[in-house]
Amino acid sequence: MSSEQTPTTEETTGPRPRRLTYAALLAALEGLALVVGGVWILVLGLTGHPDDRQQAVTGGITLVVLALLPLFAARGLLALRSWSRGPAVITQLMALPVAYNLLQADSMAIPGGIALAAAAVASLVLLVNPETTRALGIRGPGNSGSVEK
Repeated sequence: MSSEQTPTTEETTGPRPRRLTYAALLAALEGLALVVGGVWILVLGLTGHPDDRQQAVTGGITLVVLALLPLFAARGLLALRSWSRGPAVITQLMALPVAYNLLQADSMAIPGGIALAAAAVASLVLLVNPETTRALGIRGPGNSGSVEK
């Protein structure tokens, strides 16, 4: 079993850093926002009079399914699983263009874009922090832990 497959325990990494807890909280909030948005679109698509009911239902289901990525990442971050940083970073990188598009709108979406951009940037800063990386047991390139001659 490689070191990447070995579950990380608190005995080997120490207590969970506060930065990691905050990153997990932000990822969970983004996941919950996606669930709420997806359910909202789904309900409006089924009960309202959308231009295209099938598109509204598909969009709502898609948002709910997409919410699984940050929610699983948040759970993994709280459990100090090294695999969880990748999905968390990917979620934040996907959120940045969405925030940009929201900021380009001339509507009530601008505050949402500001909040999403702030959360994504804050999460990225927290996730790439060296303290977070150490707590998750992630080693950088060239730091495999074994010396080869």
